[in-house]
Amino acid sequence: MSIFGDDLPQSRETAPCPGEDLYGLSVSELDERIALYQAEISRLEAERVKKQAETDAAHAIFGKTP
Repeated sequence: MSIFGDDLPQSRETAPCPGEDLYGLSVSELDERIALYQAEISRLEAERVKKQAETDAAHAIFGKTP
């Protein structure tokens, strides 16, 4: 056992990165990436709605500053 962890199994999967080369991916891998990105977009949109509601509530209480 190495103290550096280089003997641990390494994952071949890396997180998708926007703009990366897609040439070597199969149709099913592309479908998985699309689903992953769509789920992330939904998560981001939900967080944006939440933050906008918080901002609107703060403006209603404290007034909007220029």
